[in-house]
Amino acid sequence: MPAKSSYGDADLPTGRLAARLAAKSLSRQAFEFAVKKTPAVQGLEDLLSSALVAGDRELRNIVHEVDEISKALKSGDVPSEDLRVAVHPAVWCALRHVIVERELRYLALTDELTCLYNRRGFFAAATHQLKLAQRNSHDMLLFISDVDNLKGINDSFGHREGDMALVRTADVLEDAFRDSDVLARLGGDEFAVLVTQASFRDQDVILRRLAGVLEKSNAVESRYELSFSVGVARFDPKNPVSLGELMEQADLAMYEQKGKSARPCFNMA
Repeated sequence: MPAKSSYGDADLPTGRLAARLAAKSLSRQAFEFAVKKTPAVQGLEDLLSSALVAGDRELRNIVHEVDEISKALKSGDVPSEDLRVAVHPAVWCALRHVIVERELRYLALTDELTCLYNRRGFFAAATHQLKLAQRNSHDMLLFISDVDNLKGINDSFGHREGDMALVRTADVLEDAFRDSDVLARLGGDEFAVLVTQASFRDQDVILRRLAGVLEKSNAVESRYELSFSVGVARFDPKNPVSLGELMEQADLAMYEQKGKSARPCFNMA
């Protein structure tokens, strides 16, 4: 997704559902490591591929160092002691252990279906962001939303299509919000976005952008209309509240707005 440093109504991004689904399918695959007695080139390529899937900067740096060792080995200009250490099975065992550890940590914080943060990941990331906002005197906005009539989609088209509706929702949110914002699927049909360095003055612009991206997503799906109910709460660094309290405020705003609507639509609280 192109980086977005600020919000605006122009240049609404188009949906990338097919590409996201392909990436998600790859990222959900478990790592499989064949035991190798020597650091063959194919083994290095497999490890590099796994590292990219993990999306871990520190891990990519580690594997980069291994790649450099491989290049040095192929050049033939390597002291015998360095060669002995590089090809030692313990080195590769340790690397595999690091990769698996990073992947388990990633899975513990990530929603398997949408590849957004899960509830645990959201609480960890959002709590950290709130502390930074309070320290730096920055306003923040919390958006809580759920998918309208998800049960109806499940009943009419099956649970697989219901899952696709949740993936489409994640796709819309990623297109509408910035890379610096914290996005999560909290569970079921409920999503949350913590928008960094934003105040109520930005709220209408953000909601219009979200509505525009949602409209583009619905243009390619004729069987049903995907729609959200949205509640917004503001974090005031001068009168800080906990993440739990902020979520309660946004939840209340969302359900108040949902009660005003007689049919599924894009509800904005």
